[in-house]
Amino acid sequence: MSKFNPDFWEVTLSQESWRQFSGEDRLHYEEPGERDQRHEREERAKAFMPAIRAVMDEVLTDRQHEVVCLYFFENMNQRQIAEKLGIAQQSVSEHLYGKTRNGRAVGGALRKLRKACARRGVRMP
Repeated sequence: MSKFNPDFWEVTLSQESWRQFSGEDRLHYEEPGERDQRHEREERAKAFMPAIRAVMDEVLTDRQHEVVCLYFFENMNQRQIAEKLGIAQQSVSEHLYGKTRNGRAVGGALRKLRKACARRGVRMP
């Protein structure tokens, strides 16, 4: 009797072949305890989201809001967002993380969100 198992295929790939896959396409293994921890984090994050969405609505510009939603909630990368919105990838990065002007960090949706959450006492449970 053959030991062929169609549920398990082992394939050896070169580094060059691996680079052809995006991070989302790569296989991932979780230890049993890691799965439980991931589910707990996901449940805490779900409970946390209404407060974050409210802060986003209050402090972000329309474009920052759109970029943050596409990046974090739609799982698009910066290049994909840039193509969708018809802007440069660098602009997407600046909407998310800000930029340095005269040696100072300025702008950026994430910086705004961190400050606004801290002022309001919104913390990840």
